Amino acid sequence: MKVCFQIAIWILVALGCAANISYAQHEEHQQHGTSHQGMQFDSQGMVMNSNHDELPQNCSEISEDVAFTVRAGTEYAVTEAGRVFGFSQYEFRVKPCARVAVTFVNEDQVRHQWMLHGLPRYLYAQGMFHLEANAGETVSGTFIVPADDATYLVHCDITQHMEKGMKAQFIVGTGSAELWSVPSITEDFNIEKRMPYGTYMFVGLIAIISAALFSHMLVGKD
Repeated sequence: MKVCFQIAIWILVALGCAANISYAQHEEHQQHGTSHQGMQFDSQGMVMNSNHDELPQNCSEISEDVAFTVRAGTEYAVTEAGRVFGFSQYEFRVKPCARVAVTFVNEDQVRHQWMLHGLPRYLYAQGMFHLEANAGETVSGTFIVPADDATYLVHCDITQHMEKGMKAQFIVGTGSAELWSVPSITEDFNIEKRMPYGTYMFVGLIAIISAALFSHMLVGKD
């Protein structure tokens, strides 16, 4: 009987400890949001793949620490047809192997994102760094760029937000290719000023053939 009573006491103590641990975890969840697999989110928004310390494979050390504060909202839309939303900055430049801290301030009453694509997948899931701020909120995160000269796409992935103006380019070193349709930075894809390669040669050849045919017709009449 005494043994059974002691076992019952130990069971009650174990259940009490488990309840306390569960409650503490619940409180931490409520206060700090949820964090798993490189994702942190709370009432302010979400941060994915933030990386402060782990270097890309081709970097031996951090070359520089750079901080950007990016604001988002209708106030920053460029004055072009179809542009409704915008960023306060549309082009970013850093050195290879730079550590970049981004503070993203959403001044609108709808969600916005600052999402960068093309990072190495062995270090950043899906090759991206992602900030998402709820209406009127601010989120921040850090990432480290590789040693390669490259130009990365930055945009808001919420439906139609990029098409309506939320697109930027992030240039590391000398960059790679310039992105098209970056508001106030690059030209739209469908407003190419230069003729396609070989156009003038083709037009010239048509003119020569036309002139030859016209001359042949005149000779034939004579």
